[in-house]
This record gives sequence, structure tokens and C-alpha cells, in this order.
Amino acid sequence: MIHLSRGLLSMKEPGKFFVNTISNKTKYFSLMCGGETKGLVLGAYENFSEATNTNSFKFTETAETYNKMINNKLYFGLLKSGPPIRRNEVRMLYGLDETFSSIAVVGLGKQGLGYNEEELIDEQKEQIREAAAMGSTTLRDTSRVEKVFIESFGNSESAAEGISLGLWSYLDNKSFKPGESVEIPQLELFDNCDFTGWKIGLQKGNAQNLARKLCEMPANYLTPRKFAEQAVKILGNSDINLEVKTKHWLQMKGMDALLAVAKGSCEEPLLLEATYYGCEPHVCPVILIGKGVTFDAGGHCLKTPENMAHMRGDMAGAACVIATLKAVEALRLPLNIRALIPMCENMLGPRGMKPGDIVKAMNGKTIHVDSTDSDGRLVIVDALSYAATFNPKVIVDVGGFSRGTKNALGSAAASIFTNNDALWEQMKIAGIHSGDRVWRLPLWTHFTKTVRHCLPADVCETALNLGNSCRSAAFLQEFVCRGDWLHMDIYGITHQEEDLVKYLKPGMTGRPTRTLIEFLAQFAFKPEDDNNGRNQKKAIGFEEMTCRDDSSHPCK
Repeated sequence: MIHLSRGLLSMKEPGKFFVNTISNKTKYFSLMCGGETKGLVLGAYENFSEATNTNSFKFTETAETYNKMINNKLYFGLLKSGPPIRRNEVRMLYGLDETFSSIAVVGLGKQGLGYNEEELIDEQKEQIREAAAMGSTTLRDTSRVEKVFIESFGNSESAAEGISLGLWSYLDNKSFKPGESVEIPQLELFDNCDFTGWKIGLQKGNAQNLARKLCEMPANYLTPRKFAEQAVKILGNSDINLEVKTKHWLQMKGMDALLAVAKGSCEEPLLLEATYYGCEPHVCPVILIGKGVTFDAGGHCLKTPENMAHMRGDMAGAACVIATLKAVEALRLPLNIRALIPMCENMLGPRGMKPGDIVKAMNGKTIHVDSTDSDGRLVIVDALSYAATFNPKVIVDVGGFSRGTKNALGSAAASIFTNNDALWEQMKIAGIHSGDRVWRLPLWTHFTKTVRHCLPADVCETALNLGNSCRSAAFLQEFVCRGDWLHMDIYGITHQEEDLVKYLKPGMTGRPTRTLIEFLAQFAFKPEDDNNGRNQKKAIGFEEMTCRDDSSHPCK
């Protein structure tokens, strides 16, 4: 068993680990696990022969080694089970081996996939995630095993992500008869000594599952106050410092935009401030801002019942930030992070914000409220202004802000807006590795002019016209006090009706948690020189970005 503690791997051995070098004298699966029922997930590729124009299959290296150990029983069992196995197809085989009561062979599709430049995705890693999720889920549901062993398929981190994401379901409010409950079995890596990659993958997968759980919680269970309590419960037993700012503090700071959104609800708004120090305290932090609207009814511009159906998940940005913080702390990434999470409800009420109201933000700019349903950007503008007090290296805000993003990209990608090309490159690379793709949209002055073209106030809050996602980003940029900034609109990817992403069940997705973790990991590290002494392309590192003098901030 491997334990991750403060970034260090320590091993405790209740039994024996699997070994990579197999011989007839070496027991491939020597275990001391008592009477637990164990299952195994292996892979097979499609193999098309041009000479004979026929389809067949080809085992992965691990599956081929295991097949030889059991005298080709795996090969003949799969051969008798039907036509050649195809991608994402799972075949269950029983009684081949005394150690594993059941074996799931999952189709990987074509062999030799890699980075697809046109699709902006690492197809091999997606292939592995899908295979791990589908194989393990089928094995659990059909055989009810207590422990699942899975091969790495060539990448233990991706396999760990797939299996942890695929097996998870939100069942907290369901009642089961004895013996009917669906439990996640114990997960073990079968063939590989890359336990570090395996544990990192589990951390990323568990972080996304945490975000999924928070988003799935009904709004009556997750009011702003209860959301803050959940965050304290999740992060409180770690090295993360937490402060919950109350309504009185918000009033003292002049955060009237956030207060205006919350006026229609009896639930008071809060601001959760979380601090993680992964390096010297004087190093300027990365600011993460997550939109934390625990339910969005639209205010006086009331949403339709269809549009309210998934508004319990309007706090997906905040959930992703909390989950990312937990993973960053567990992985001990060497960077400083300050998370700002404004929490409130946008409800219809007698004291609620009305169309035509003028609201004054923390930085002094006045905002004309055209639609109370465009609350998301109002919720975080004060947090963007407040972020300047920490002299940040970069500000990243996350949330669902505009239906235009979903209309343009659907559930394929989150939209990115930034004033720094290098930040975009880093986020794009993170999306390629995680499988949660991102796509950059423009921050042209054209959109800034439309936002500033406002007769009654400094800026107009709404973005109902064409290009509303770009106008929404342009509006938020008005409250960023200099420096590098990246805006992530996740409106289209927080929920999925069908299993378009094979390793995620229908419901709240928890995206883009793993992309954020990957982004911060690349932000924290930069490659060393190669063997020839040539300096490789650097990731964005703290050494390449200088802190600004506090006195230079226009918000001061």
C-alpha cells in the first residue's frame, strides 16, 4: 500500500507488490489479502490486417504477459467470447485464474495514438481514461469485487484518473436495502512501479469528484453559509489558512456589487478567503477566484423552470477552486495561492436588485444593471478588485458567466480570455494533458467600447447582444487592476446529459478541476536544460514574472 504524505511516498507492505520482470519462477500475483474477491482489468487493441482484410485483436504488453502466465487462457477466452473486441467494449471472463475471480478485457481501439494537433488533445491519455473507467465500472457492477487491480495501459496517471472518475457516483441522498449499496472498491495498480504517477492521478481524480459532489448537492443543503462550512470541513485539516468574511465585512470594504446580488435572498452573502503557502511567504501569490452562487433563480428577471434545473451547480467555479486547493496542498506544489470565493444566492425577493439599478463596485466604478439574471459577473467584480491588495503574480477567475460560451463551444471546451499570451499557452497545454480542452476567445477593444457605452453609469453589466461571452469578459476586465489575468468561462462544461465524456456519468462534471491543477503544476515548475546544454522552452515560472510595487496599483 502506498501512502502520500506531504508530497513524499512511503510504502507499507501488508503483502507483496507485483513485479515487472516475470519468470516461471516468480509468482506474478503473490498477495496476502485474505479472502477478498479480486478482479483484474486488462486491455486489448484493435488489429486490422491489410493482407487478409480481417480484424483481430492484440493484447497490451501487460495483458500479453499475463496471458502467457496462465497458458493462453486469456487469449482463447477472449477469442470465444465473440467478434474482435472494439474500442470501449468490455468482455467479462471468469474462472481463468484462482487469484482473480473475474477479468475485464476492455477494447482500447487503435494502437499508437498520441497528441492530435487539430483536436488539441492527447488521444492516448483519453483512450486510457475511457478504458480504465469502463473496464472497472463493468467489473464492479457485474462481479461485485472488493478490490480492483488495473494495468496502467502505458500511463499510470491517466489510468488512475479514469478509474477514480468512472467509479464515482453521487448517492448521498439515496436509501438502499441491505446488500444493494454501490460502493467503490479498493483500487490497486497491477503491472507498473510508477506509484508516484498513480497517486498523482488519484489525487486529481478525487479532486474532480469532490467538485462533482459539491455541485450535485441540492441548494437547500448548500446555502452560502453551509457552503462555507463545507469548505472549512474539507480544507480545515490541512496547511491551508481559512477566513470567512461576513456581510458586515463586505459592507466595510464597499463590496456593493456582491451585496446587491444577494439582496433578494434571506441568506446572507459571504466571502471565503483561503491561503496556501507552498514556498516563501514573500513570493507573490497566484489568485484564484471562484464564482460561488449556490442557486441562481435569475432575480426579478426570473429564469424559466427549464433554465433553473441545474442552477444548484452555479457554484461550479467555487467548487473547482476548493477542490484544486485540496489537491495542490496534497501534492505540495511549490507556489503560493490565495483563493477568493464570494458566496451568495440570486433570488427573487422584495428587496432584490432590479433592472435599471446603479451599483457602485469596490474600485469606485458604477455599474448599470440591465438584467438581474446576469449576476455572475457582478458577484466576482469586487473580488477582482480586492485581489489587487495581495500584489498577485496572476489572477485566474473561474465560473459560468455567459450562455454564449455554451452556444459557441457546447460541452467541448471552456472559453479562455486573457491579457497574456504565455498564460494562454500554459492553460492550453494543461487542457491537452487533462483532456478538458480550452479555447481562446478575443478581448478586443471592440467589446470594451460596447461595455463602456453606457449613459447612466461607467459600465453596463449586461451582455445580451451578440458576442455576449466576449462582452462579459470585457466587463470583468474593467475591474482588474493591472497585471496578468485569465478569465475562464465554464458555462457549457459543468453539466452533461449524456455520457459524451465516457469516464463521467451524466450530471455535474466537476470540470475543469484537473485542468486547473495541471495549469498550476506547470506554473510552479520549469524544465531543466536538456542533455546538450540547450535551454528548453520554459513554462511560466515565478522567476520570469516580477512583483509589482504596491504603490503602483491604480486601485490603491
